[in-house]
Amino acid sequence: MTLQDIASGVALWRQVADGIERAIADGSFAAGERLPGEMEIAGTYRVNRHTVRRALATLAERGLVRAERGSGTYVEAQRIAYPLRARTRFSEIVGAGGREPRGQLIGASEEPATRELARRLALKTGASLIRIEALRLADRTPICVGTTWFSAERFPEAGRVYERVRSTTKLLAHYGIRDYRRASTRVTAGIVDATDAARLDLALGRPVLVVDSTDVDPDGKPLLTTRARFAAERVEFLVENS
Repeated sequence: MTLQDIASGVALWRQVADGIERAIADGSFAAGERLPGEMEIAGTYRVNRHTVRRALATLAERGLVRAERGSGTYVEAQRIAYPLRARTRFSEIVGAGGREPRGQLIGASEEPATRELARRLALKTGASLIRIEALRLADRTPICVGTTWFSAERFPEAGRVYERVRSTTKLLAHYGIRDYRRASTRVTAGIVDATDAARLDLALGRPVLVVDSTDVDPDGKPLLTTRARFAAERVEFLVENS
């Protein structure tokens, strides 16, 4: 912090936040890099840890840093440009940006199709579905949580397959489906709930982008339908004309 800052009466936490933001902007802290610990930052700026915590909380609210429980505070990467198009593949989109795509199975279960899910999948209401809950990350940053439903008859043991391959594209390939396309996409805005906040490392009350989609095979037959919740501060959707 500078003497000018002190003389101007700028709040200490704001001075710390501004200093860290400048360091991020000039490349002193790179995207994905872990920031120094609270004690070190407090020593650098000659403030107490409470002041540092408030500064970091402000930067987190603005999407510049992210706190990981038990690990530290990391500089957030730039938003991922996420095209919404007929061929939408999470791994390809993230990989094209130079980041490593990862999938993590949260859980899998079997349940009867509601009227709405049956409509999307062209099945009868009550038909047996396999529900897969998965977290998707770019490098170590959580990007979205997705709930996907498959026909249990067509994709038996889909949960176990996903746990092994950690990719929807690879899961479908396991069942002999080499290509598929997006038939419909609907995007709405929402507020993260407690469960997804923990999974996405978001504070309660942060915005999410909810994407409801259905994918079909080359013959137009529905394969799967998904409700994905994206951390709004980590992606920007691009609608591409076909």
